Amino acid sequence: MANSHHSHDAASHEPASHGSFKSYMVGFVLSIILTAIPFGLVMFPTISKVATLWIVLIFAAVQVIVHLVYFLHLDRSAAQRNNVIAFAFAGLVIVLLVGLSTWIMFSIHTAMMAK
Repeated sequence: MANSHHSHDAASHEPASHGSFKSYMVGFVLSIILTAIPFGLVMFPTISKVATLWIVLIFAAVQVIVHLVYFLHLDRSAAQRNNVIAFAFAGLVIVLLVGLSTWIMFSIHTAMMAK
C-alpha cells in the first residue's frame, strides 16, 4: 500500500509539468535584467520621461510573459490551452475595465472643465 501511494506521488509530479533548474535560472536572470534596466532609467534619467515611461511599460509586459512561461509554465501545449485562454480573457477584461474607466473619467473631467 505504501508503494502504491509512493508511485502515485511520482506520477503526479511529472517532469513535463515542472521546470528544470536551468529554466528557473533563465527566468530569474531575465527577470533581474527586465527589472534593472527600467530601474536604472528611472533612477538615472538619460532620456525623456515619455520614452522612459514607454520603455518601463514594454519591459513590464515582457516580464509578465517571462513569468508566465518560466515560472507558471504556460505555453501553447494542449494541456495548458484552457489556462492560456482563461488568462487571455482575464487580461482582456482588465484592459477593457481600466481603459474604458480611464476614458470615462477623462471625458467627464474634460466636460466639467469646459463649463
